[in-house]
Amino acid sequence: MSRPVPNPGILDIAPYSPGKTPVPEPGRKVFKLSANETPFGPSPKAMDAYRHAVDHLEDYPEGTSRVLREAIGRTYGLDPDRIICGAGSDEILNLLAHAYLGQGDEAISTAHGFLVYPIATMANGARNIVVAETDFTADVDAILKAVTPRTKLVWLANPNNPTGTYLPFDEVKRLRAALPSQVLLVLDAAYADYVSRNDYKMGIELVATTENTVVTHTFSKIHGLAALRVGWMFGPAHIVDACNRIRGPFNVSTPAMLAAAAAIEDSAHVQMSKAHTAQWRSWLTEEIGKLGLEVTPSVANFVLIHFPTEKGKTADEADAWLTRRGLVLRALKNYKLPHALRMTIGTEEANRLVVEGLRDFLTGK
Repeated sequence: MSRPVPNPGILDIAPYSPGKTPVPEPGRKVFKLSANETPFGPSPKAMDAYRHAVDHLEDYPEGTSRVLREAIGRTYGLDPDRIICGAGSDEILNLLAHAYLGQGDEAISTAHGFLVYPIATMANGARNIVVAETDFTADVDAILKAVTPRTKLVWLANPNNPTGTYLPFDEVKRLRAALPSQVLLVLDAAYADYVSRNDYKMGIELVATTENTVVTHTFSKIHGLAALRVGWMFGPAHIVDACNRIRGPFNVSTPAMLAAAAAIEDSAHVQMSKAHTAQWRSWLTEEIGKLGLEVTPSVANFVLIHFPTEKGKTADEADAWLTRRGLVLRALKNYKLPHALRMTIGTEEANRLVVEGLRDFLTGK
């Protein structure tokens, strides 16, 4: 019997797989450290704005997310007319792919890049080209070597998830300068708020001075609004216009828009979270290293922990051990990192328990 058939390439896409649901030992407190969620929750100001929005749930949202675009513009010194908001930055990534990729095109991403990139690419009939990384870090020369006349877009998470590594701004500028002008460079800055390196920049300057670069960001991380799904992009006017023509007319709900606008203006809450992350990122890297496990240097709110392949000490076995203790990390087979676990930086209690748990696991206690 005949039936509708998806477009070519759709059934070749590996569906996005979120972190597992924890099943700890009875009586154990659960610490979910698998989704890079902030341990502090959202700003109280964001929660107040969300509560006030319930008085008008019968009304459609303002269709352009004007209040939020203006708040983002004030925070970063940007023209609100060059900002587009979406249901998480994921929606914006998909809008860009829909607008600029088609059958026969190619998009480039790196070996351990965000899994949404191949999904967005292949969903629009384009070919996903994966290039190698160097020390779990994007390699500009490898990206440039992969460019062909069919290349229309380059995805670059900076910092990268799940490795936590980043490219200095000089390298990002070198990449942009060497790419053909018709290639769109997408700088995904979801974790930018956690970076304290002097040689790092989101890339807003590149967007302001070129016609082929965009920066995307999210409220799901340091702002603690993952449940509301809010993201944004700053780009050239012609790219914003193209995305606006195909996005849904009410793609950001009123409660989400108002909460995000309040969150981005609560700089004290952001700085508190950033300082906590920096302190415990360094501590975790050092303490886990003392156990004999390699930790990839990270600038984000998570660390990538590498395990040996020796039976009894593998990543799979460590994952199961920690989960039984209520410590839920992220396995990374779908990121081609079968011997590593990603740990979100949590509360002091959670961080200390993970180090204690890893010590017990490795010593067989």
